[in-house]
Amino acid sequence: MKIKPLLCSIVLAVSAGPVWAHHGWSSYDADKPIKVETAVVDVQYRNPHAELDIDYQGNRWDVILAPTRRMESRGLPKDALTVGKNVIIEGYPRRDGAHEIRAERITVDGKTIELR
Repeated sequence: MKIKPLLCSIVLAVSAGPVWAHHGWSSYDADKPIKVETAVVDVQYRNPHAELDIDYQGNRWDVILAPTRRMESRGLPKDALTVGKNVIIEGYPRRDGAHEIRAERITVDGKTIELR
């Protein structure tokens, strides 16, 4: 009957992988807020959270938004975020220098949506 504990250990280890891979909020520098107005280059409207690609400071940046259900409940449906649409992103950059922003709010079509 040693198989059950081994099987449980394997299942726990495999299922914990996505949690370890998820962005930790401590990875972002809240002491360096960013506010950028730019056009959307790409949209990934999916869970666990939506993402945008934008051009900022001469580089392509990944913008981490909120889960899609939260954005929709706060008035930001999928069809509001399209390539080429002008948006204002307010958030925080990654501490490690990667071109990634954790968005606190986004303004689309004049409407500001709180994401956290």
